[in-house]
Amino acid sequence: MDLDNVKQRMDGAVDALHREFSGLRTGRAASSLLEPIHVDAYGSLMPLNQVATIGVPEPRMLSVQVWDKGLAKVVEKAIRESGLGLNPQAEGAVIRVPIPELSQERRLELAKVANRYTEQARVAVRNVRRDAMDAIKKQEKASEISEDELKTLEGKVQQATDAAIKKIDEAFIHKEKEITTV
Repeated sequence: MDLDNVKQRMDGAVDALHREFSGLRTGRAASSLLEPIHVDAYGSLMPLNQVATIGVPEPRMLSVQVWDKGLAKVVEKAIRESGLGLNPQAEGAVIRVPIPELSQERRLELAKVANRYTEQARVAVRNVRRDAMDAIKKQEKASEISEDELKTLEGKVQQATDAAIKKIDEAFIHKEKEITTV
């Protein structure tokens, strides 16, 4: 049983949660908001950040500097149709994306989505813990480790689980505060 592998898998669940959170719009401009958008460029779907530079010139404004001016209309259309509720305005190769104010109802809805992402991350960490505990118990049954080693390893796995859950909870508290503060 490799404890480093267990910690790495748990950290992967925490990282996945952070990626999910970066896609939640909070009313403040963040370049990560546009990262999930893909653009039909040069005959294939490409991530937006591979055809343009995304900047945050103001707290409620994103600017997208398209490298190939011919792709400006395609990028503008991709942002508009992304389902994020954004209304980009093209000015040559620069696309300005104002971030609208969130209603209280939308903020509560986003907090619920954040809570759902958090619970999924907790479940992922618990699944890693369960797999690790099963592996430890199999080793003990096969007489590969002693009962004392079993207890020690179980304790270490539980510590790693507690640490990962704490990181998840802290990330949720931070994100919830970011979403609900006006």
